[in-house]
Amino acid sequence: MTASLLTSRLSPMLPARPLARVLAWIAALALLGLGIAALVAQVAGDRGIPPVASSSDIDVGGIEVDVRADNAEQAREQGWREAQRIAWEKIGGPELPASAIEAMVSAVVIENELIGPRRYRATLGVIFDRTRAGQYLGGAVRGQPSAPMLLLPVTASAGTYTMYEVRNPWQRAWAEFNPGTSRINYVRPAGAGGDSLLLNQGQTMRRSRAWWRVILDQFGAADVLVPVAHLDYTYPGGPVTGTFTARYGPDNRYLDGFTMTADTPDGLQDMLGQAVRRFDLIYENALAEGKLRPDSTLEQDIDLIVDPAIARLIEIGRAIEAREAAIAAGELQPGVGPGVAQPNQPAGVVTAYVVQFASPDAASIDATLAAVRATPGVRGAATTSLAFGGTSVMSVSFAGSLDELAAGLRARGFSVQQGSNALAISR
Repeated sequence: MTASLLTSRLSPMLPARPLARVLAWIAALALLGLGIAALVAQVAGDRGIPPVASSSDIDVGGIEVDVRADNAEQAREQGWREAQRIAWEKIGGPELPASAIEAMVSAVVIENELIGPRRYRATLGVIFDRTRAGQYLGGAVRGQPSAPMLLLPVTASAGTYTMYEVRNPWQRAWAEFNPGTSRINYVRPAGAGGDSLLLNQGQTMRRSRAWWRVILDQFGAADVLVPVAHLDYTYPGGPVTGTFTARYGPDNRYLDGFTMTADTPDGLQDMLGQAVRRFDLIYENALAEGKLRPDSTLEQDIDLIVDPAIARLIEIGRAIEAREAAIAAGELQPGVGPGVAQPNQPAGVVTAYVVQFASPDAASIDATLAAVRATPGVRGAATTSLAFGGTSVMSVSFAGSLDELAAGLRARGFSVQQGSNALAISR
């Protein structure tokens, strides 16, 4: 059946315009379904790696042993004892019998092992119980911990930057790291669900303090740490070179860097584990030097949405203080009350108005907020709904009527559309 014949048969039943509307609705529903499917695909799947539980026990990793014995079981047992002795020496413990050291060990972590008939080669980690080992080590705290730091591990390989979009070895290395004895208070997202949309490499390049505050408040952090791992695979099955860079803060400031190499891809995870421990030392040294402090700009210009009645009380209190200061300076007669408007002081009750504005990017949001706050009579402005690439909403506390607010915004260069107790502004 041709298209013309189908049209001729449908035309007696449906007029041309209703048919076009039906087809338009079907196309819109199809596009909506595709959009929902794409959004689900961006947050579904196995993306997150939950961090291991933090413990205050003493963790010593990367201990290599190579032991021979009469059989495999004896070789493994001797290898573990050798690892415990080496680990005890690494943390500066005094000379003790092997049985005393073994009594303080709470766990032995197998990072990699090869077992032969009479030989045992392995890379092990030893965890000492701090309660029992503290009597020999002093158990002293190395200093005050840092403020909560949001961790954003970035992986760069073959020109692609990833964080939580897919599971990767760098994310796993940080998830398996036990920061119980570290001075750095890490906030480690699992990376599941919407974390892959909110936390990505692009976020580390943003400078908007307003947007950073939204993310840090969501995770209960005060600042951000960005450990970057550039992985270069020489050839399939060959050495892997890692160039690591420690960055921090909303401005992505450089702190330190180093390079490590794994002989084969099988040794990549072990190399990344060592890199994580080295990053921890870098951040601890920066904290001791006073560099790793929360950025003060993240706490500035935070405007709260206050109830109009409370805002009015605050305004009256400020007016009384200003009147008393003016009387003391001889600029005002004592008979003038606080409710009388003075020169250079806007009159009127402070009221919260809804203002819609276009928000193509973070820079435009900051610029619009700054311009609105600079409008005479505005007591505060804060976003209540953010929509990048669309229309966002702010609540503006203004000492005056809606008409006066609209006139003030027009004077600031905005095009203003006035509605019922709300405004829409644009440049």
